[in-house]
Amino acid sequence: MDSPTVIALLGFVLWTLFLLIVMEVMRVWWVLAKKFPANEFKPDNSNLSPFLQRLARAHANCIEGIPVFGGLFIVALLTEQTAVTDPLAYLFLAARIAQSLAHLLSLHVMAVNLRFVFFSVQLVLGFYWAVKLISALVQ
Repeated sequence: MDSPTVIALLGFVLWTLFLLIVMEVMRVWWVLAKKFPANEFKPDNSNLSPFLQRLARAHANCIEGIPVFGGLFIVALLTEQTAVTDPLAYLFLAARIAQSLAHLLSLHVMAVNLRFVFFSVQLVLGFYWAVKLISALVQ
């Protein structure tokens, strides 16, 4: 099945995995270069560079969103209601990636505001999909 819903769900998972891989590659590099002891990494990277702190938070944002937004995609797939999610699935994925990129780039007010806009797009889509899925299922 190559519906936009499936591709967006897979893209969301792959983006989350990509952020984790980038973080772990950087950590491994620091350990191998003997710049940081392997047993001193904090889960939120609070004892590392500001970029790595933002990377950990961007990854955590994805992890927090997968049950909610991924759950909506899965409900649409399981109930054969992808007509609800397909039209805006790529917009959702683009907003998710843009939110992460804005998070990675800066904590400047403009970047934070952009991040909020991209997250708001996801929230609106999620709420819209939830309403549409519920209404399709109760009919």
